[in-house]
Amino acid sequence: MPIHTYSSREFTRDVGAAKRAATHGPVLITDRGRPAFALLKIEDYYQLAGKQEVTLLEMMDALNGGGDFEFEIPPAGINLQVADLG
Repeated sequence: MPIHTYSSREFTRDVGAAKRAATHGPVLITDRGRPAFALLKIEDYYQLAGKQEVTLLEMMDALNGGGDFEFEIPPAGINLQVADLG
């Protein structure tokens, strides 16, 4: 598995290239010549972290605010009439 390296400037200029490179292996992003960040495929991250794939509900619960919020559905404003079947 090859390790690709991008400077912060290269990464900023072409994020797409870094993402494509990450499909083949980790991408190191350097800051002043020193590794500062690593870009991985999410599957590789889960494997390293010892986690299984996260569900949508788990992602929503992890958002700031914790997912406890009030939600009121506005009235639809639909006028229904009884059908005359006779």
